[in-house]
Amino acid sequence: MTASKGYKTKQREIILDFLIENKERHVTVDEIVFDLKERGISVGKTTVYRYIDKLVEEGRARRFVTEEKNGACFQYVECNDCDEHFHLKCVECGRFIHLECDHLNDIARHVYEDHKFTIDRSKTVLYGICDECAAKKKVNA
Repeated sequence: MTASKGYKTKQREIILDFLIENKERHVTVDEIVFDLKERGISVGKTTVYRYIDKLVEEGRARRFVTEEKNGACFQYVECNDCDEHFHLKCVECGRFIHLECDHLNDIARHVYEDHKFTIDRSKTVLYGICDECAAKKKVNA
């Protein structure tokens, strides 16, 4: 069996383990490569992209498009429910937050019913500053 048809290489296991260990946050390919390098594990950026793309195709990881300068980030998913909610991103610390909010669901419903447009929630990210970063800014001001 070839690697492209599902052969499990050591590098793939390491990448998958990293994603599972960090499943509560969104990570970039550069973060994965850097972290593995810090642990003395050499995995090329192309290998990481190729394997993560495969995980995204399988529904085991989600791709989130961020502002252009950062490209995309990824997150391991145990269940595929990111299409059902919106996301927040702190512009200070970079944290992504999955947001279950009835008010935003009402807005999505309004946009569809009144404007005949369906919002892709998996790609909808609201940018701002989280409470922790806002509190730090007040302390440092």
